[in-house]
Amino acid sequence: MSQVKIGILGIGNMGKGHTKYLMNGEVKGGVLSAICDIDRTKLEWVKENYGDKIQLFDSVESFFASKAFDVVLIATPHYDHPTLAIEAFQHGYHVLVEKPAGVYTKQVREMNEAAAKSDKLFGIMYNQRTNPLYQKLKDLISSGELGEIKRTNWIITNWYRSQSYYDSGGWRATWAGEGGGVLINQDPHQLDLWQWTTGLMPKRVRAFCQFGKWRNIEVEDDVTAYVEYENGATGVFITTTGEAPGTNRYEVSGDRGKITIENGKMTFHRLRVPESQFNREFKGGFGQPECWVSDIPVGTSEGSQHLGITQNFVNAILKGDKLLAPGEEGIKGLTISNAIHLSTWTDNWVNLPIDEDLYYSKLQEQIKNSTAQKDVKQINMDVAGTH
Repeated sequence: MSQVKIGILGIGNMGKGHTKYLMNGEVKGGVLSAICDIDRTKLEWVKENYGDKIQLFDSVESFFASKAFDVVLIATPHYDHPTLAIEAFQHGYHVLVEKPAGVYTKQVREMNEAAAKSDKLFGIMYNQRTNPLYQKLKDLISSGELGEIKRTNWIITNWYRSQSYYDSGGWRATWAGEGGGVLINQDPHQLDLWQWTTGLMPKRVRAFCQFGKWRNIEVEDDVTAYVEYENGATGVFITTTGEAPGTNRYEVSGDRGKITIENGKMTFHRLRVPESQFNREFKGGFGQPECWVSDIPVGTSEGSQHLGITQNFVNAILKGDKLLAPGEEGIKGLTISNAIHLSTWTDNWVNLPIDEDLYYSKLQEQIKNSTAQKDVKQINMDVAGTH
């Protein structure tokens, strides 16, 4: 195989973005050969911009039956990701799915099982994994440079969204339309990076979600979550769409110091000796380890982003490269998100792995009362990927 043919399922904002860089020839060895969307006005956009260069389909059935591509890039609404991925595997396609992996872990686990039964590659569009800042942090932690982790803190409140944003679509910020708020729509990347960079998943979560606190919406727009890890470390995740100016600060403390990422820079407060060693040996009463403050060089680039994930996926097919964002890992960040919701709904601690059946039943209660329930069947693929 000299090139990989890609079919995009869903032409919303993200689908259009993928179309543009593929049609510009920016993915070496990758070619866009087909597009499917049930909204024919979106297909007209493709025709107007690219003529007859791409095969167009207005039904999923004809799209999958065409065999006009090797890879399905799924950029549809959240709830459809696992269902369409499973169908794609059954038709013998490789699958690259947009984030989030799905809305609830039970359906994502079924998607992962379908991937495991196939002989096809499975990836997820976690484009922030291409960012040199988070790649460097992961390297410093996994190499032992920071020592054993003691605490993680991520304040990600620069997701400001006005009421007019939410009013732009009846499906927005509804349980039936999106399956959640800031956690499922804006924060999947941070929830993924939180566990990916540290290599840690929480063992239990206690969280407090505010639903429609700052905007007239039914889902969460303000979240504070506290987590505990197996090694005794703790973490805090704070996020909202109703705060301006916002903050994006990620801090990881370990036995050998502290690393912070903020404003596109990484700072390492490195201890000359590990804190645990200093504590054992120091006899002077008041005192603390000597600390060196260093700006870690990572360059100015934010990484290759969506293009980079797609290129990596194509290279995995053509050259056997290791996937930067395996699709099976999408369940990890979603598990944390689901645990945060479930902790709030039950007003209690939630242990991981979560009770998937309990989460599903609680979610169905929210969907039943959702303002978008009557219109949910009319939600088309064109809304996908609009954050």
